[in-house]
Amino acid sequence: MSEWIGTANQGYAPYAMEELRRIIPGVSFLQLAAGEVFVMSSSLETAEVLAAIKEQEPIFLRHIQPVDRSLTISGDAGDLEKLSELIRNARLMFTDKRTAVHIRRNAKTAFQYTASDTKAVLDAVLMELDAEPVVQQPEMIISVYAGEQKLYIGFGRPEDMLSDWPGGAVRFQREEGQVSRAKFKLLEAERAFGLHYGDYSSALDIGAAPGGWTSLLLERGLRVTAIDPADMHPSLLHHPALTHLKVNASEAKLAPGSFDLLVCDMSWSPMLMSRLVLDLKDSLAEQATAIITVKLMHRKPLQTIREVKERLETGFAVLKAKQLFHNREEITLYMRKK
Repeated sequence: MSEWIGTANQGYAPYAMEELRRIIPGVSFLQLAAGEVFVMSSSLETAEVLAAIKEQEPIFLRHIQPVDRSLTISGDAGDLEKLSELIRNARLMFTDKRTAVHIRRNAKTAFQYTASDTKAVLDAVLMELDAEPVVQQPEMIISVYAGEQKLYIGFGRPEDMLSDWPGGAVRFQREEGQVSRAKFKLLEAERAFGLHYGDYSSALDIGAAPGGWTSLLLERGLRVTAIDPADMHPSLLHHPALTHLKVNASEAKLAPGSFDLLVCDMSWSPMLMSRLVLDLKDSLAEQATAIITVKLMHRKPLQTIREVKERLETGFAVLKAKQLFHNREEITLYMRKK
């Protein structure tokens, strides 16, 4: 038997659970935070569950942590003392390792301590154990979810939890003069798909205005052709590496094989967006990368995703589909031109 805490974007936990049922037979679920956080119980051992998830990673599962220990919450100072002692007893897992402490709290939890106070205490415990408390690039993670009446504690590697951020909630700092928050989606896609935009040379941004994605690619040194009949942000207008085609993408005249990266974040119906991307395929170089968002406009997102993937796979290999933290009513596809 193994037990897990799963997390999805708000409202999408039912779809994450449906995907998990398909890849892990006989699982059961208990909701912890409506539409977002749940407990999953499986008859499989921990290694078997992790292998199943890695083989066919669910689109809507943002983060998963094993429940290696649990503590009943008393609502007093003894809760933090018991948690600290539990970590001390697991010392062999953390000695000489870069270890991050992730604390998340249910809104109705009886656990009295804030996430920052709990982390400070557990970081001190880690130092006692000759571990190195870190925030970024940990080798191990102690993940604690404070439910209403119980603390769920899990130990694992970032790759097994699907993220090195608490609950998979990837945070970026807003910059002065930032064109739009849409930039965060493309930044998160780079992390999630193991990309480095600076490795590309020429990008096509479909539906680019006002230029959130274009601005990031320009910062990374790419030449960008932005297609949108709307205006780009004033800060981008005179950038020497930017070409703005102020037309609908279906009207653009592009030379074959011109781009090694295509990005698209348009508020179009999924099937219209798919047709447009396929129509522009000839403008891409062989093995070009594509990052696109698929808007989930209907009540059956899994069916929508399946139909979009089937259509796009006539011209692209779909390498990964994921609902990222910065996606809302959408998912992101990572593809390569066939």
